[in-house]
Amino acid sequence: MLKTDKKEFWFVVGSQSLYGEEALKEVEKHALDMTEQLNQSGKLAYPIRFKSLATSTDEITKIMKEVNFHDKAAGIITWMHTFSPAKMWITGTKLLQKPLLHLATQYNQEVPWSTIDMDFMNLNQSAHGDREYGFINARLKKNNKTVVGYWKNDDTQKEINDWMNVAIGYDYSTQLKVARFGDNMRHVAVTEGDKVEAQIQFGWTVDYYGIGDLVAVMNEVTEEEINQTYQDYQNQYDFELGNNDPEYFEEHVKEQAKIEIGLRRFLENGGYTAFTTNFEDLHGMKQLPGLAVQRLNAEGYGFAGEGDWKTAALDRLMKVMANNIQTGFMEDYTYDLSTGKERIIGSHMLEVDPTLSASKPKVVVQPLGIGNKDDPARLVFNGAGGEGIVVSMLDLGTNYRLIVNAISAVEPENETPHLPVAKVIWEPKPNFKDGVKSWIESGGGHHTVLSLSLTVEQISDWAKMVDLETVVIQ
Repeated sequence: MLKTDKKEFWFVVGSQSLYGEEALKEVEKHALDMTEQLNQSGKLAYPIRFKSLATSTDEITKIMKEVNFHDKAAGIITWMHTFSPAKMWITGTKLLQKPLLHLATQYNQEVPWSTIDMDFMNLNQSAHGDREYGFINARLKKNNKTVVGYWKNDDTQKEINDWMNVAIGYDYSTQLKVARFGDNMRHVAVTEGDKVEAQIQFGWTVDYYGIGDLVAVMNEVTEEEINQTYQDYQNQYDFELGNNDPEYFEEHVKEQAKIEIGLRRFLENGGYTAFTTNFEDLHGMKQLPGLAVQRLNAEGYGFAGEGDWKTAALDRLMKVMANNIQTGFMEDYTYDLSTGKERIIGSHMLEVDPTLSASKPKVVVQPLGIGNKDDPARLVFNGAGGEGIVVSMLDLGTNYRLIVNAISAVEPENETPHLPVAKVIWEPKPNFKDGVKSWIESGGGHHTVLSLSLTVEQISDWAKMVDLETVVIQ
């Protein structure tokens, strides 16, 4: 899988000097113990680094300035151990440019009812500090995340980890680069968008290349490289020759290997982790990329067809958040309107992401019917079942909008021997009729990113970080 840089999250604990040196030493002791235990829990994908107690405006401002320019730090987690007057936080919080999580917890889980006194109350007043701190974040419109619960509990740690993965996506977004091979599909509206605004709001760089630029790199691929990749295919997938002559089948599969090697090399050389293709722009190519795209999807590259760079970037971003688990480009294709079992069948011409597979993919060579090129090889499989989301991004001319629909994916119940592409089947929430109607009326596109790993809350958290209008259907 494509790797992202190693990151960490800073832990900043709010208090004040009013309580005296002994109390502050106890606060720091608690903070260090929490940091150690959270890091050792095995529940967090990224380490927490205890940075400092925050007891003055100058201390807080210094921390926030430092984290903004610390490349390894992906965000700040704050905890109000005691009461921390919020005016101290204004200057630093206004300067903060990285994701912020307010952990509303307390060091002790239970109250020692028989011995509790004012010393205990003063040292354990997170309920007091949380409200002061929460007010100033609301006043400053920080769009921060708040996680509430005892810090040792599994559900609390899961919420922290979910937010961490989103914050990593936010951090990564500023370096995300998309290569467009050809333009958008002619006459299609929803795939268009303002690339300048996307770079301003999300950090995405979107570059155009003629298909000849890719073909030139493909032509440098050696037979040895192609044969090695073909061997990889044989080791990983089942080959279904169908009615094809074995030599014909091998020739067409090897053409996809050549495309894959050339594509990967082109993307690596340019620092691109997402890309688009378009079946209307294939001059100099023998086949539309199919198996080649799917193989890159499996490595973590973002993708969308027909020049849809918004969805390609969103695909890569969500793969980063999901660690490339069951997340990929999707297209709404066909309805199943059977009474009581209404569903959406998602697929694409070729490029369904194998991270969504419930079964071992098989390599198939079949005519495509569009593009006027040779029969392309592709991976065919049934999609997995599970709870998940589909996400669409659209440009309304005045602003970007994100649409998120909670879904229940189901493994196919019927064989489709004449369908030469992979498929994923799902039921939109809250039900088919209301889910589809809300999606259409909100302007949701036919291209999406489907994830059986991420949640509505995680995508909503990212949307808050980038001030993105969001419609949630669930």
